[in-house]
Amino acid sequence: MSRSIEYGNLMHDAMRGLIRQVLLDVAAHGLPGGHHFFISFDTSHPDAELADWLSDRYPGEMTVVIQHWYDKLEVGEEGFSITLNFGDAPEPMYIPYDAIRTFVDPSVEFGLKFEQQQSSAESDAPLLQEDESELEVPEDAPKAAEIVSLDSFRK
Repeated sequence: MSRSIEYGNLMHDAMRGLIRQVLLDVAAHGLPGGHHFFISFDTSHPDAELADWLSDRYPGEMTVVIQHWYDKLEVGEEGFSITLNFGDAPEPMYIPYDAIRTFVDPSVEFGLKFEQQQSSAESDAPLLQEDESELEVPEDAPKAAEIVSLDSFRK
């Protein structure tokens, strides 16, 4: 069996590390300027924790907004916990980094889209979305987000 460098998986891990670093800074210092985040994640991920009524309402994927009101942002090695307000009802949740499907900061036109985990037979395929046209930005986002493309790292 030949060994190969799995660049897609390495890039995937690096982008999750970027999200972690951004959230660590926000936890320590708050959101700077107009920055805010739309984070969509897999609500059925085995390590995701959210209220039953939220997982019932969003059985596959949910997008949360970190902007005006959030509380108890705690950033860990494998994921982060946060309390968000849903119709004047504060709800705590835990989101593992590997459950994240998109991370968008529309204030600076930045976005990441992660492809869903694939079986080991398909693991050589890149895990980051390379087609910028497929990123779905929530309707109230003022601008389209820019996707980090693997093409910019290829020679």
